[in-house]
Amino acid sequence: MAGLKDRLKADRIVAMKARDEIAKNTLGMALTAIQVEEVAGEVARELSEDEVRTVLTREVAKRKDSAQAYTDGRRPELAEKELAEAAVLQAYLPAALTEDELDALVTEEVAAAAATLGAAPTMKQMGQVIKAVNARAQGRAEGAVVATKVRAALG
Repeated sequence: MAGLKDRLKADRIVAMKARDEIAKNTLGMALTAIQVEEVAGEVARELSEDEVRTVLTREVAKRKDSAQAYTDGRRPELAEKELAEAAVLQAYLPAALTEDELDALVTEEVAAAAATLGAAPTMKQMGQVIKAVNARAQGRAEGAVVATKVRAALG
């Protein structure tokens, strides 16, 4: 069993004992999302650590999107709940890249693409550069932010 998944289960038990409803419910929903991912497809399988992190990253993004929707809909109490859940899950993910680190990754990948092509990459190669940056960032940067930075570097 994956170490991160074990940690989630153990922390959920601690949250139950501490009567921490937000942590208990959030970790339960995360474990359910992991389980759904494990049984998706033709054959059930155990997720790797990276796949578990990917599921958690997706769950954090869902909660941030929901919080934004609740804020736009003038429901701050629900937005607050979603952000609290996102914070619980964020504790299990690696620290996000800083702006400077992300800028450096983008610059390096644009230079690598230029070396491969023999010329400066154009917007046609934007997808390839974004894919390379995302692979190196390993879930530590949001896709929309990466895309924006790559677009600016190529534009």
